[in-house]
Amino acid sequence: MANTVEKYFDLVDQNQQKFIEALREVVAIPSVSSDASRRGDVVRMGEWLQARWETLGAQCKRVDPGKQELQGEVLDLPPVILGQYGNDPGKKTVLVYGHYDVQPALLEDGWETDPFTLVEKEDGRLVGRGSTDDKGPVLGWLLCAETHKQAGIEMPVNLKFCFEGMEESGSEGLDAIIVDEADKWFKGTDVVCISDNYWLGTQKPCLTHGLRGVSYFHLEVEGPGADLHSGVFGGTVHEPMVDLVHLLARLVDNDGRIKVPGIYDQVMAVTDEEEQSYEGLEFSHKALATDLKHDVIIHDDERMTLKHRWRYPTLSIHGVEGAFYAPGDKTVIPARVRGKFSLRTVPNMELPRVAELVTKYLEDEFAKLGSKNRMRVIETHSGRWWYSSPDHPNFVAAAKATERVYGVKPDVTREGGSIPVTLTFEENLKTNVLLLPMGAADDGAHSINEKIDKRNYIQGIKLLGAYLHEVAALD
Repeated sequence: MANTVEKYFDLVDQNQQKFIEALREVVAIPSVSSDASRRGDVVRMGEWLQARWETLGAQCKRVDPGKQELQGEVLDLPPVILGQYGNDPGKKTVLVYGHYDVQPALLEDGWETDPFTLVEKEDGRLVGRGSTDDKGPVLGWLLCAETHKQAGIEMPVNLKFCFEGMEESGSEGLDAIIVDEADKWFKGTDVVCISDNYWLGTQKPCLTHGLRGVSYFHLEVEGPGADLHSGVFGGTVHEPMVDLVHLLARLVDNDGRIKVPGIYDQVMAVTDEEEQSYEGLEFSHKALATDLKHDVIIHDDERMTLKHRWRYPTLSIHGVEGAFYAPGDKTVIPARVRGKFSLRTVPNMELPRVAELVTKYLEDEFAKLGSKNRMRVIETHSGRWWYSSPDHPNFVAAAKATERVYGVKPDVTREGGSIPVTLTFEENLKTNVLLLPMGAADDGAHSINEKIDKRNYIQGIKLLGAYLHEVAALD
């Protein structure tokens, strides 16, 4: 295997500029899934991927998830592109997932250059919308397969793929397709690999084996039948905004601790093995404060910061609907307001129990106010946490590949965000899922001047190939 992989690495190095040009081509397709006017571009991006894989010899299947109403229009959802490259019963089968849609981006948002024109900076940054999230990694799998063919190297595994065009807008329709295809197109999958997350830092690669879940709530307080003048009614009525502010302030304290009774009772205990996993990670408060542009970090201990990002539940307040927020002054008492907050869940929290505890607590706190207004708690959506063992052979293979490409053992991390499809694949395909990031912590996914470093992009393509060879070598 050693000589074969080195031959692959050499050809990747020779093709660096060609690979950058391929990334430039896909970044130029403004596949913004949240914009109705860009739906044609999203579809075009999916068709680009399908055509390129079919040219390589892959068998592809386009699945249309249905329709959606967006910005007053009824639109076809972008296609989910399923594919298979190789069908040797004597080889293991790896399923890879990624998404080809991107976040909105406008030059006037503060971009240094046109967001849909990839710009190669002197410091090695490849700047453009989607470069790291998730077009670089998705393209990486294609370029990995093409390079094997160019080098005359047989693919070590059967490769299946699932690429969607709605990840940035809730992955509408994807879960149903995965469930339906679990014993059809995806049948025979041995392991799953997703490259849609990032290193903990900027220098050291990592493998990710855990994600937090999320439960999102709306807290509505309703009083009079219409907005009121504060000069006439101030001090004479129970004001919905006053009640709402009281309730929101009772959800979480200034140190980030959730005040809902019983919310921590189901949280998985910290083990000695977990404590050891925090040793030597590429993480510092100094670097974090630099990224934040101001040191607003709660915890003094870096380990505690990571624990509260990865393995403890947190609650964040996001906004208020119905309140006056425009520039200038307006002395209105809003008749109905709705606060929005979410709770990030962790192993072993049960989502129905979380909703029950949050609802009861807010109802009890509202009763204490003695208000004549009406209050209700609405859970708008929830997604479960995901946790996998980093000792699984799939992770062992990825760790070996990482060390081979980068010369260091990867950090083993969890993440505070959610990638719901991870759990959907695991539960329906009954197999292990690995998160194998290509990009770095400072890539700025969803932000202005999104980038992927040339080093991460090229070495990442090497990593994907090396990982497939290591999976093939598993007993």
